[in-house]
Amino acid sequence: MKVAVIGAGVVGVSTAYELAADGHQVTVFERHSAAAEEASFASAGLLTLGTALPSAPPGLVGSVLQGLFSRNAPVQLGWGLTGNELAWLWKCRSAQQPAVYLDHRARLHRLAGYSAERLQALTHHLHLDYDRIEGSLLLLRTAKERDQAQPGLQWLREAGVAWQQLDAPAARLHEPALNADTPLAAAIHLPGDAVGNCRQFTMLLKAEAQQLGVQFEFNRTVAHIEPAPAATVSIANEATPRRFDAVVVCAGLASAALLRPLGVQIPLAAVYGYSLSAAIREPLNAPVSAVVDGQHQISIARMGQRVRVAGGFDMGSRADAKNPAAIARLYQVLYDWFPGAAQLASNVQIWKGARPTLPDGTPVIGPSGRPGIWLNLGHGAYGWALASGSARATADLVAGRVPELDIDGWGLERLRH
Repeated sequence: MKVAVIGAGVVGVSTAYELAADGHQVTVFERHSAAAEEASFASAGLLTLGTALPSAPPGLVGSVLQGLFSRNAPVQLGWGLTGNELAWLWKCRSAQQPAVYLDHRARLHRLAGYSAERLQALTHHLHLDYDRIEGSLLLLRTAKERDQAQPGLQWLREAGVAWQQLDAPAARLHEPALNADTPLAAAIHLPGDAVGNCRQFTMLLKAEAQQLGVQFEFNRTVAHIEPAPAATVSIANEATPRRFDAVVVCAGLASAALLRPLGVQIPLAAVYGYSLSAAIREPLNAPVSAVVDGQHQISIARMGQRVRVAGGFDMGSRADAKNPAAIARLYQVLYDWFPGAAQLASNVQIWKGARPTLPDGTPVIGPSGRPGIWLNLGHGAYGWALASGSARATADLVAGRVPELDIDGWGLERLRH
Protein backbone atom coordinates (compact mmCIF):
# COMPACT_ATOMS: atom_id res chain seq x y z
CA MET A 1 0.00 0.00 0.00
CA LYS A 2 0.93 3.63 -0.40
CA VAL A 3 0.87 5.13 3.11
CA ALA A 4 1.36 8.66 4.42
CA VAL A 5 2.62 9.29 7.94
CA ILE A 6 2.09 12.78 9.33
CA GLY A 7 4.75 13.75 11.85
CA ALA A 8 8.45 12.89 12.19
CA GLY A 9 8.85 12.71 15.95
CA VAL A 10 9.91 9.44 17.52
CA VAL A 11 6.36 8.04 17.15
CA GLY A 12 6.03 9.03 13.49
CA VAL A 13 9.50 7.80 12.52
CA SER A 14 8.95 4.51 14.37
CA THR A 15 5.61 4.07 12.61
CA ALA A 16 7.14 4.82 9.21
CA TYR A 17 9.90 2.27 9.82
CA GLU A 18 7.46 -0.49 10.82
CA LEU A 19 5.23 0.19 7.82
CA ALA A 20 8.20 0.11 5.46
CA ALA A 21 9.48 -3.09 7.06
CA ASP A 22 6.13 -4.62 6.09
CA GLY A 23 6.73 -3.62 2.46
CA HIS A 24 4.56 -0.52 2.21
CA GLN A 25 5.52 2.56 0.20
CA VAL A 26 5.76 5.24 2.88
CA THR A 27 6.00 9.04 2.77
CA VAL A 28 6.47 11.08 5.96
CA PHE A 29 5.36 14.72 6.05
CA GLU A 30 6.92 16.97 8.69
CA ARG A 31 6.35 20.71 9.13
CA HIS A 32 9.81 21.28 10.62
CA SER A 33 13.12 21.10 8.77
CA ALA A 34 14.27 17.92 10.54
CA ALA A 35 12.99 14.96 12.53
CA ALA A 36 12.53 15.06 16.32
CA GLU A 37 12.17 18.84 16.58
CA GLU A 38 9.32 18.99 19.09
CA ALA A 39 8.53 16.62 22.01
CA SER A 40 11.36 14.25 20.99
CA PHE A 41 14.07 16.92 20.92
CA ALA A 42 15.42 17.16 24.49
CA SER A 43 13.13 14.96 26.56
CA ALA A 44 14.07 13.11 29.75
CA GLY A 45 14.74 10.01 27.66
CA LEU A 46 13.37 7.63 30.28
CA LEU A 47 12.58 4.17 28.95
CA THR A 48 10.58 3.01 31.88
CA LEU A 49 8.54 0.02 32.91
CA GLY A 50 8.37 0.65 36.64
CA THR A 51 7.43 4.33 36.58
CA ALA A 52 5.26 4.54 33.44
CA LEU A 53 2.10 5.96 34.97
CA PRO A 54 -0.92 7.70 33.42
CA SER A 55 -0.44 11.45 33.57
CA ALA A 56 -3.81 11.94 35.25
CA PRO A 57 -3.21 10.30 38.65
CA PRO A 58 -5.56 10.77 41.61
CA GLY A 59 -4.98 14.22 43.06
CA LEU A 60 -3.96 15.88 39.79
CA VAL A 61 -6.76 18.45 39.78
CA GLY A 62 -5.91 19.43 43.35
CA SER A 63 -2.28 19.87 42.36
CA VAL A 64 -3.35 21.99 39.41
CA LEU A 65 -5.40 24.28 41.65
CA GLN A 66 -2.43 24.57 44.00
CA GLY A 67 -0.37 25.64 40.99
CA LEU A 68 -2.60 28.66 40.52
CA PHE A 69 -1.47 30.14 43.79
CA SER A 70 2.04 28.79 44.37
CA ARG A 71 5.02 29.27 42.08
CA ASN A 72 6.67 26.30 43.85
CA ALA A 73 3.89 23.79 43.16
CA PRO A 74 4.95 20.75 41.07
CA VAL A 75 2.11 21.46 38.64
CA GLN A 76 2.27 24.97 37.19
CA LEU A 77 -0.91 26.43 35.73
CA GLY A 78 -0.85 29.66 33.76
CA TRP A 79 -3.68 32.17 33.64
CA GLY A 80 -3.88 31.78 29.85
CA LEU A 81 -5.86 28.54 29.96
CA THR A 82 -8.17 28.08 26.98
CA GLY A 83 -11.66 26.64 27.10
CA ASN A 84 -10.34 23.41 25.58
CA GLU A 85 -7.71 23.10 28.32
CA LEU A 86 -10.31 23.68 31.04
CA ALA A 87 -12.50 20.99 29.43
CA TRP A 88 -9.45 18.69 29.36
CA LEU A 89 -8.90 19.20 33.09
CA TRP A 90 -12.58 18.46 33.74
CA LYS A 91 -12.29 15.19 31.77
CA CYS A 92 -9.27 14.27 33.89
CA ARG A 93 -11.57 13.96 36.89
CA SER A 94 -13.17 10.75 35.64
CA ALA A 95 -9.77 9.29 34.76
CA GLN A 96 -8.69 9.88 38.38
CA GLN A 97 -11.28 7.49 39.78
CA PRO A 98 -9.23 4.72 41.42
CA ALA A 99 -10.65 1.82 39.37
CA VAL A 100 -10.30 3.71 36.09
CA TYR A 101 -6.77 4.82 36.95
CA LEU A 102 -5.66 1.30 37.84
CA ASP A 103 -7.06 0.00 34.55
CA HIS A 104 -5.15 2.62 32.57
CA ARG A 105 -1.99 1.94 34.57
CA ALA A 106 -2.10 -1.77 33.78
CA ARG A 107 -2.75 -1.07 30.09
CA LEU A 108 0.11 1.42 29.93
CA HIS A 109 2.44 -1.07 31.61
CA ARG A 110 1.62 -3.73 29.01
CA LEU A 111 2.35 -1.32 26.17
CA ALA A 112 5.59 -0.18 27.82
CA GLY A 113 6.74 -3.78 28.18
CA TYR A 114 5.87 -4.67 24.60
CA SER A 115 7.54 -1.49 23.37
CA ALA A 116 10.72 -2.21 25.37
CA GLU A 117 11.00 -5.63 23.73
CA ARG A 118 10.54 -4.14 20.26
CA LEU A 119 12.99 -1.32 20.94
CA GLN A 120 15.62 -3.77 22.15
CA ALA A 121 15.12 -5.94 19.07
CA LEU A 122 15.48 -2.94 16.75
CA THR A 123 18.55 -1.67 18.58
CA HIS A 124 20.36 -4.99 18.26
CA HIS A 125 19.15 -5.95 14.79
CA LEU A 126 19.98 -2.56 13.27
CA HIS A 127 23.10 -1.98 15.42
CA LEU A 128 21.80 1.42 16.55
CA ASP A 129 24.47 3.21 18.57
CA TYR A 130 22.91 5.93 20.74
CA ASP A 131 23.57 7.17 24.26
CA ARG A 132 21.86 4.70 26.59
CA ILE A 133 22.42 3.56 30.18
CA GLU A 134 20.50 0.80 31.95
CA GLY A 135 18.69 1.15 35.26
CA SER A 136 17.05 3.94 37.26
CA LEU A 137 16.87 4.93 40.90
CA LEU A 138 13.81 6.56 42.47
CA LEU A 139 14.96 8.75 45.37
CA LEU A 140 12.67 9.12 48.37
CA ARG A 141 13.71 11.98 50.63
CA THR A 142 11.56 11.24 53.68
CA ALA A 143 10.11 8.31 55.56
CA LYS A 144 6.66 9.57 54.55
CA GLU A 145 7.58 9.32 50.86
CA ARG A 146 8.94 5.81 51.47
CA ASP A 147 5.70 4.74 53.13
CA GLN A 148 3.58 6.33 50.40
CA ALA A 149 5.52 4.34 47.78
CA GLN A 150 4.62 0.94 49.25
CA PRO A 151 1.25 0.40 47.49
CA GLY A 152 2.92 1.17 44.16
CA LEU A 153 5.69 -1.30 44.93
CA GLN A 154 3.12 -3.97 45.67
CA TRP A 155 1.56 -3.31 42.27
CA LEU A 156 4.98 -3.56 40.60
CA ARG A 157 5.51 -6.90 42.32
CA GLU A 158 2.17 -8.18 41.05
CA ALA A 159 2.96 -6.88 37.56
CA GLY A 160 6.25 -8.76 37.50
CA VAL A 161 8.48 -5.66 37.44
CA ALA A 162 11.90 -6.20 39.02
CA TRP A 163 12.74 -3.72 41.77
CA GLN A 164 14.73 -3.48 44.97
CA GLN A 165 14.18 -1.12 47.88
CA LEU A 166 17.48 0.28 49.15
CA ASP A 167 18.24 2.07 52.38
CA ALA A 168 20.17 5.33 52.14
CA PRO A 169 23.69 3.82 52.48
CA ALA A 170 22.97 1.22 49.80
CA ALA A 171 21.51 3.87 47.49
CA ARG A 172 24.65 5.97 47.91
CA LEU A 173 26.77 2.94 47.02
CA HIS A 174 24.70 2.54 43.87
CA GLU A 175 25.07 6.26 43.00
CA PRO A 176 28.32 7.32 44.71
CA ALA A 177 28.05 10.97 43.69
CA LEU A 178 24.76 11.60 45.53
CA ASN A 179 25.11 14.66 47.75
CA ALA A 180 25.67 13.48 51.33
CA ASP A 181 24.05 16.66 52.67
CA THR A 182 20.66 16.01 51.05
CA PRO A 183 18.35 13.89 53.22
CA LEU A 184 17.57 10.47 51.77
CA ALA A 185 15.28 7.95 53.47
CA ALA A 186 15.30 5.23 50.81
CA ALA A 187 15.48 4.54 47.09
CA ILE A 188 13.87 2.13 44.65
CA HIS A 189 16.22 0.55 42.13
CA LEU A 190 14.53 -0.44 38.85
CA PRO A 191 17.07 -2.44 36.81
CA GLY A 192 14.68 -2.92 33.89
CA ASP A 193 14.41 0.81 33.24
CA ALA A 194 16.85 2.72 31.05
CA VAL A 195 17.62 6.24 29.93
CA GLY A 196 18.87 7.39 26.55
CA ASN A 197 18.96 10.09 23.91
CA CYS A 198 15.59 10.06 22.15
CA ARG A 199 16.63 12.45 19.40
CA GLN A 200 19.73 10.38 18.58
CA PHE A 201 17.61 7.24 18.35
CA THR A 202 15.03 8.96 16.15
CA MET A 203 17.66 10.21 13.70
CA LEU A 204 19.28 6.78 13.49
CA LEU A 205 15.94 5.04 12.90
CA LYS A 206 15.08 7.66 10.27
CA ALA A 207 18.22 6.69 8.35
CA GLU A 208 17.24 3.01 8.57
CA ALA A 209 13.74 3.85 7.34
CA GLN A 210 15.23 5.68 4.38
CA GLN A 211 17.23 2.55 3.55
CA LEU A 212 13.88 0.76 3.32
CA GLY A 213 12.61 3.39 0.87
CA VAL A 214 10.74 5.78 3.18
CA GLN A 215 10.56 9.29 1.74
CA PHE A 216 10.83 12.12 4.26
CA GLU A 217 9.47 15.49 3.15
CA PHE A 218 10.43 18.26 5.56
CA ASN A 219 9.07 21.80 5.70
CA ARG A 220 5.74 20.38 4.58
CA THR A 221 2.74 21.49 6.61
CA VAL A 222 -0.29 19.26 6.12
CA ALA A 223 -3.31 21.52 5.75
CA HIS A 224 -6.05 18.93 5.26
CA ILE A 225 -6.64 15.21 4.96
CA GLU A 226 -9.50 13.29 3.37
CA PRO A 227 -10.51 9.68 4.10
CA ALA A 228 -10.61 6.74 1.67
CA PRO A 229 -11.58 5.48 -0.86
CA ALA A 230 -9.52 8.34 -2.32
CA ALA A 231 -7.49 9.26 0.75
CA THR A 232 -5.62 12.50 0.19
CA VAL A 233 -3.13 14.71 1.98
CA SER A 234 -3.21 18.39 1.09
CA ILE A 235 0.06 20.26 1.68
CA ALA A 236 0.03 24.01 2.33
CA ASN A 237 0.97 25.96 -0.82
CA GLU A 238 0.55 22.90 -3.06
CA ALA A 239 -2.28 23.04 -5.56
CA THR A 240 -2.81 19.29 -5.97
CA PRO A 241 -3.57 16.92 -3.05
CA ARG A 242 -1.43 13.77 -2.72
CA ARG A 243 -3.27 10.43 -2.97
CA PHE A 244 -2.65 7.49 -0.62
CA ASP A 245 -4.26 4.21 0.39
CA ALA A 246 -3.91 5.05 4.08
CA VAL A 247 -2.88 7.97 6.29
CA VAL A 248 -1.45 7.57 9.80
CA VAL A 249 -1.69 10.67 12.00
CA CYS A 250 1.25 11.02 14.42
CA ALA A 251 1.39 14.81 14.39
CA GLY A 252 1.39 15.59 18.08
CA LEU A 253 -0.66 18.61 19.06
CA ALA A 254 -1.42 19.40 15.40
CA SER A 255 -3.34 16.11 15.15
CA ALA A 256 -6.48 17.49 16.80
CA ALA A 257 -6.83 20.34 14.30
CA LEU A 258 -6.22 18.02 11.34
CA LEU A 259 -8.88 15.56 12.47
CA ARG A 260 -11.52 18.04 13.58
CA PRO A 261 -12.87 18.78 10.03
CA LEU A 262 -13.48 15.04 9.66
CA GLY A 263 -15.67 15.06 12.75
CA VAL A 264 -13.04 13.28 14.82
CA GLN A 265 -12.65 14.97 18.20
CA ILE A 266 -9.33 14.36 19.99
CA PRO A 267 -9.05 16.07 23.41
CA LEU A 268 -5.30 16.70 23.29
CA ALA A 269 -3.68 19.22 25.61
CA ALA A 270 -0.23 20.76 25.58
CA VAL A 271 1.35 19.65 28.85
CA TYR A 272 4.75 21.33 28.82
CA GLY A 273 7.88 19.87 30.31
CA TYR A 274 11.33 21.35 30.72
CA SER A 275 14.88 20.13 30.53
CA LEU A 276 18.35 21.52 30.97
CA SER A 277 21.38 19.87 29.42
CA ALA A 278 24.94 20.76 30.37
CA ALA A 279 28.40 19.30 29.84
CA ILE A 280 29.70 17.06 32.60
CA ARG A 281 32.23 18.98 34.69
CA GLU A 282 33.62 16.05 36.65
CA PRO A 283 32.55 12.48 35.76
CA LEU A 284 32.99 11.29 39.35
CA ASN A 285 30.41 13.88 40.46
CA ALA A 286 27.80 12.90 37.84
CA PRO A 287 25.12 10.19 38.06
CA VAL A 288 26.03 6.68 36.98
CA SER A 289 22.66 6.16 35.27
CA ALA A 290 19.33 7.89 35.91
CA VAL A 291 17.78 9.07 39.15
CA VAL A 292 14.28 10.41 39.68
CA ASP A 293 13.50 12.76 42.55
CA GLY A 294 10.25 11.36 43.91
CA GLN A 295 9.18 14.61 45.57
CA HIS A 296 9.60 16.83 42.51
CA GLN A 297 9.21 14.18 39.77
CA ILE A 298 12.39 15.44 38.12
CA SER A 299 14.92 13.10 36.52
CA ILE A 300 18.69 13.53 36.38
CA ALA A 301 20.60 11.38 33.92
CA ARG A 302 23.98 11.00 32.32
CA MET A 303 23.45 11.56 28.59
CA GLY A 304 26.75 10.79 26.89
CA GLN A 305 29.09 13.63 27.87
CA ARG A 306 26.24 15.69 29.31
CA VAL A 307 23.90 15.71 32.26
CA ARG A 308 20.21 16.17 31.51
CA VAL A 309 17.71 17.29 34.15
CA ALA A 310 14.07 17.06 33.09
CA GLY A 311 10.57 17.37 34.49
CA GLY A 312 7.68 19.72 35.08
CA PHE A 313 3.98 19.89 34.36
CA ASP A 314 3.03 23.27 32.92
CA MET A 315 -0.30 24.18 31.31
CA GLY A 316 -1.89 27.40 30.12
CA SER A 317 1.30 29.03 28.85
CA ARG A 318 2.76 29.83 25.45
CA ALA A 319 5.25 27.49 23.82
CA ASP A 320 7.85 30.24 23.69
CA ALA A 321 7.34 31.46 27.27
CA LYS A 322 9.60 29.63 29.71
CA ASN A 323 8.52 29.58 33.34
CA PRO A 324 11.41 30.83 35.52
CA ALA A 325 10.14 28.88 38.54
CA ALA A 326 10.10 25.60 36.58
CA ILE A 327 13.65 26.16 35.36
CA ALA A 328 14.83 27.15 38.84
CA ARG A 329 13.40 23.88 40.16
CA LEU A 330 15.53 21.90 37.69
CA TYR A 331 18.66 23.69 38.87
CA GLN A 332 17.70 23.21 42.52
CA VAL A 333 17.10 19.45 42.19
CA LEU A 334 20.38 19.06 40.31
CA TYR A 335 22.17 20.98 43.08
CA ASP A 336 20.42 18.93 45.76
CA TRP A 337 21.71 15.62 44.43
CA PHE A 338 24.74 16.27 42.18
CA PRO A 339 26.07 19.76 42.95
CA GLY A 340 29.38 19.31 41.12
CA ALA A 341 28.20 17.33 38.13
CA ALA A 342 27.69 19.91 35.39
CA GLN A 343 29.28 22.99 33.90
CA LEU A 344 26.52 25.52 34.51
CA ALA A 345 28.36 28.79 33.86
CA SER A 346 27.76 28.71 30.10
CA ASN A 347 26.37 26.71 27.17
CA VAL A 348 23.47 25.27 29.15
CA GLN A 349 20.64 24.18 26.86
CA ILE A 350 17.23 25.07 28.30
CA TRP A 351 14.34 23.41 26.51
CA LYS A 352 10.58 23.59 26.86
CA GLY A 353 8.50 21.08 24.95
CA ALA A 354 4.81 20.26 24.65
CA ARG A 355 3.90 16.69 25.47
CA PRO A 356 0.59 16.00 23.66
CA THR A 357 -1.51 14.35 26.35
CA LEU A 358 -5.02 12.91 26.53
CA PRO A 359 -7.13 13.30 29.70
CA ASP A 360 -6.61 9.69 30.79
CA GLY A 361 -2.86 9.85 30.15
CA THR A 362 -2.72 6.99 27.64
CA PRO A 363 -2.37 7.18 23.83
CA VAL A 364 -4.88 6.41 21.09
CA ILE A 365 -3.87 3.63 18.72
CA GLY A 366 -6.11 2.39 15.93
CA PRO A 367 -8.75 3.48 13.42
CA SER A 368 -10.11 7.00 13.43
CA GLY A 369 -13.61 5.99 12.42
CA ARG A 370 -12.96 7.44 8.94
CA PRO A 371 -11.89 4.98 6.22
CA GLY A 372 -8.15 4.89 5.63
CA ILE A 373 -7.28 7.28 8.49
CA TRP A 374 -5.36 5.75 11.40
CA LEU A 375 -4.26 7.22 14.73
CA ASN A 376 -1.08 6.81 16.77
CA LEU A 377 -0.92 9.82 19.07
CA GLY A 378 -1.28 11.23 22.59
CA HIS A 379 1.71 9.46 24.19
CA GLY A 380 2.32 12.28 26.67
CA ALA A 381 5.54 12.14 28.66
CA TYR A 382 6.28 8.55 27.58
CA GLY A 383 6.58 9.01 23.83
CA TRP A 384 9.83 7.13 23.37
CA ALA A 385 9.00 4.47 25.97
CA LEU A 386 5.81 3.62 24.05
CA ALA A 387 6.79 4.46 20.46
CA SER A 388 8.19 1.15 19.22
CA GLY A 389 5.28 -0.89 20.54
CA SER A 390 2.54 1.46 19.36
CA ALA A 391 4.22 1.71 15.94
CA ARG A 392 4.33 -2.07 15.53
CA ALA A 393 0.68 -2.37 16.57
CA THR A 394 -0.33 0.41 14.16
CA ALA A 395 1.48 -1.24 11.25
CA ASP A 396 -0.29 -4.52 12.01
CA LEU A 397 -3.67 -2.79 12.05
CA VAL A 398 -3.02 -0.99 8.76
CA ALA A 399 -2.11 -4.34 7.20
CA GLY A 400 -5.30 -5.94 8.52
CA ARG A 401 -3.48 -8.17 11.03
CA VAL A 402 -4.27 -8.73 14.68
CA PRO A 403 -1.41 -7.12 16.67
CA GLU A 404 0.61 -9.16 19.14
CA LEU A 405 -0.28 -6.51 21.73
CA ASP A 406 -3.81 -6.65 23.11
CA ILE A 407 -5.14 -3.29 21.91
CA ASP A 408 -8.48 -3.52 23.68
CA GLY A 409 -9.12 -0.11 25.24
CA TRP A 410 -6.54 1.77 23.14
CA GLY A 411 -9.04 2.99 20.56
CA LEU A 412 -10.82 6.28 20.09
CA GLU A 413 -14.07 4.87 21.43
CA ARG A 414 -12.91 5.16 25.05
CA LEU A 415 -12.77 8.96 24.75
CA ARG A 416 -16.45 9.15 23.82
CA HIS A 417 -17.68 7.89 27.19
